[in-house]
Amino acid sequence: MVANIAAAVVAAGAGAVAHKVLARKDGTTRASSADDVAVDGVAFATDPSQNVDHADAAKKVKYLAQMWPEVDARDMKTPDDWVKRHPELIRLTGKHPFNVEAPLPLLYDYGFISPVNLHIVRNHGAVPRCEWDTHTFDVCGNVPKPFTIGMDELAAMPSDTFPCLVVCAGNRRKEQNLIKSSIGFSWGPCAIGNTYWTGVPLRVLLNRAGIYKPGPGARYVCLSGPQNELPKDYPDQDGGPGSYGTSIDMETALDPTCDVIVAYEQNGEKLHPDHGFPVRVIIPGYIGGRMIKFLKEIKVTDRESNNFYHFNDNRVLPPPVDAERATEEGWWFKPEFIINQLNINGAVAYPAHDEVIPAASKTYTFKGYAYSGGGRKVIRAELSFDQGLSWKLADINVREEPRWANFCSGDKARHWCWCMWTLDVPTEWLMDKDCVEVCFRAVDQSMNKMDERPTWNVMGMLNNPWYRIRIEHTPAGARVEHPCVAGPTPGGWMQKMAAKEPTGELLWGWGGSGTPAAPKRES
Repeated sequence: MVANIAAAVVAAGAGAVAHKVLARKDGTTRASSADDVAVDGVAFATDPSQNVDHADAAKKVKYLAQMWPEVDARDMKTPDDWVKRHPELIRLTGKHPFNVEAPLPLLYDYGFISPVNLHIVRNHGAVPRCEWDTHTFDVCGNVPKPFTIGMDELAAMPSDTFPCLVVCAGNRRKEQNLIKSSIGFSWGPCAIGNTYWTGVPLRVLLNRAGIYKPGPGARYVCLSGPQNELPKDYPDQDGGPGSYGTSIDMETALDPTCDVIVAYEQNGEKLHPDHGFPVRVIIPGYIGGRMIKFLKEIKVTDRESNNFYHFNDNRVLPPPVDAERATEEGWWFKPEFIINQLNINGAVAYPAHDEVIPAASKTYTFKGYAYSGGGRKVIRAELSFDQGLSWKLADINVREEPRWANFCSGDKARHWCWCMWTLDVPTEWLMDKDCVEVCFRAVDQSMNKMDERPTWNVMGMLNNPWYRIRIEHTPAGARVEHPCVAGPTPGGWMQKMAAKEPTGELLWGWGGSGTPAAPKRES
């Protein structure tokens, strides 16, 4: 199927790469194809046949695409009273809008591919009532051949299927909110989901519109959802009034190895309403806030999107800049603080919060996940039982077969998914009185590491300090306490520390007392 994509681009009239013979590492040669990327006359081989076709694998996990059979009673008096949702999802913003994550142990137990009904949901408002038969979106802007396309036509085009992690940039934000309140709600460590996605490569749609390379007037691709869905906007913004919109650069949109797709299936079935039915954008390695749901417009422009939410969301500003200063001094519009690619991050799933590891047991298996952005491979997952003085290597035992991995350097291979790790630990380590906490960190192929300490920012985004779980020794065994519990529910060692402060916040970096490290116990 992947090979058909290249043929479709050729049929559309692609001419981005001059015909030439390209050398492979094994000494053989091949003719250039429409999937090769040309930059200043240099062609970079991106042979699509090197990718695993995951279409059959996605069909085998259709049972993980099942919708929950009934509407939750909590949704009956909201605009989403028709959307069926898993009752165990943790609601972070009350009944409405629907912003949820699964309990991490529950999601982890399903394995590498997540159930759709336990996948992260980030909704800014009510779910639009879209219909497959009538929904269309426009490919427009500075293009020679604008067009409008419906779902049957889109689904008939050559498609690609591969697994990809979707993560909200606010993953683990509650830890930030306990330090100092951000302007975002309190995600726990499970604002994630790893599923198969099927869709048409964005570059194929751009080629059909006559766009084959970046150039004057064609520097960005603006992506927008439905109009009149959200309360805030700018006059004459991309996407129209009340829309949620953003943009990516043209190089990312056209590069085959970036795998940007316009998706209409998840785990082998049509999208669920909460996940963008009937069509959304998937940008592997990026934060979820760029992956527009309920897609209505793909617009080619000479500048980044001017949509309200492109500027006022998904930024990491310096710690001294609060919301008031950001608005007064125009920090929201400084391009260097926009975030696109995910950073290195991870968490511990087992032991779960409040779990007691029996003192009589001989070993315990720690379990968790890690991921990085931009296709970078996680190469180390480590646990420390002495507050970072030494580290034990966990086994990364579940990971994907990377995209674009053959006939290229290791840095060219793309890792779009989470990885899952385990470490068997002697229980006596945990029962040692000097073991007051267990710290987790991950490292990717670029040597990016999770930070020892958190760095606060006003949006609470890309929070990735060591994941610390504290150990309480009891007669029954080692009781485990995670930093916090997702959403408004109290719990966790950070929450307890914050509750003792006069302001209810830890204020690390603003004169607050204490540190993330657990205090040593007295002998």
